[in-house]
Amino acid sequence: MNRIVESSKTLLVDGPASVMVVSGKVEVLGSLVSNTSKTIIREGKRLPFTVEEKATFDISLGENANVEEVDGSTIPDSWDKSFDALLKIQTTPVTVAVLGSVDSGKTSFSTYLTNRLLREKKRVAILDGDLGQSDIGPPCTVAYAFVKKQITDLFNLEAENAFFVGVTSPSSAVNKVIDGLAGLKEEILNNNPDFIIINTDGWTEGNDAADYKHQLVEKLNPSMVICIQQESELAPILNTLERFTSISVESPPAIKQRNREKRKNLRELGYIKYLRDAKVQSLPLSWIEIEDELFGLKRRYENVGHARKIYEILGMKPLHFAEFEDRICIIIGKKRWINEERIRKVAEFTNKKITLIKKGEEEDILVALYNAEKKFLGIGILKEVDYARKALKIFTPVSKEISAVVFGKVKLDKNLKEISTLDEYSQIDF
Repeated sequence: MNRIVESSKTLLVDGPASVMVVSGKVEVLGSLVSNTSKTIIREGKRLPFTVEEKATFDISLGENANVEEVDGSTIPDSWDKSFDALLKIQTTPVTVAVLGSVDSGKTSFSTYLTNRLLREKKRVAILDGDLGQSDIGPPCTVAYAFVKKQITDLFNLEAENAFFVGVTSPSSAVNKVIDGLAGLKEEILNNNPDFIIINTDGWTEGNDAADYKHQLVEKLNPSMVICIQQESELAPILNTLERFTSISVESPPAIKQRNREKRKNLRELGYIKYLRDAKVQSLPLSWIEIEDELFGLKRRYENVGHARKIYEILGMKPLHFAEFEDRICIIIGKKRWINEERIRKVAEFTNKKITLIKKGEEEDILVALYNAEKKFLGIGILKEVDYARKALKIFTPVSKEISAVVFGKVKLDKNLKEISTLDEYSQIDF
């Protein structure tokens, strides 16, 4: 459909939709939209088309998409002021940490800053630290990209590198997230950026969240912290960051609020993007390193006699046996069964918690694949552990040589929908 919008108005478009500016002058999050390109808005996303000169739009709407016209610009004045403040910082590179709660506009603001900086001919890198709503890397990762041209959606950027955390929330992997982001920031610094924009996750409520954000900012040591808030909801976090220069900016009035299901749907679009053209590959265990906290597939017991005693108590030799510092993982065939009393005796003999897993429970786990230099290659889905042939069967589009596999704690079904999250103990303990 065609739509004419007068100047000093904004067209808000909810995806899935595509929009082409036929005539006029239009800006989207700091990006000047050309009259020849088509802008795609994903389902669950909203873009503001700010009309500076009377414009004609050609719009195609998908199911549940929507278009709304409002007066003025939806970009808060405080966003402009924060951009001006950034340009005045004399150090190089300038690192900006963007903080805000869920659906506060962090990604839109990061996109806006990036576009404005590109218009000033600056070399800009974005470090995406939002596991649950990853835009630059696959879900469950933190990632970065250097931005070469103006953008309307970070999802269209190609990651330079990523770090796989394996969960969708930082609350269960605080140290891993912080270390991953710090490592990626060091990589970015080696490539001489003018600005690094760090888009963080939306976990901000409670003492644990405030402590996490404090640790994160201390480790990343930004030149400026920008907090997106409507009132003073981030005050507990800001109080812990007094030594840093900080600015508060407003959340846009037209921001799109998403429920948990919508955020999950957006993640699933990420799985689809990064598993396109995937096929099953068989990787011999002897060829690869494995990092997994659940199954211990590459662990070897040093005391053979100790292992034999455990097999004797069990009354069988399991498919796999791994001993951790505080627990023992025992994997048996799908149709096998072990008497509860035997398990209890093993627990008493070892004084450790026993995790009993039936073959097949490891299927459909999200994994990350790395090369020999520890560079992230992509994601995959573990389809089978072949204990007889000592190999992993992984569904992945990665074609480069794989040297390491890291297990996550998210499971996906055949349609790449999230079906469960593995907790290290609670869901698979005997």
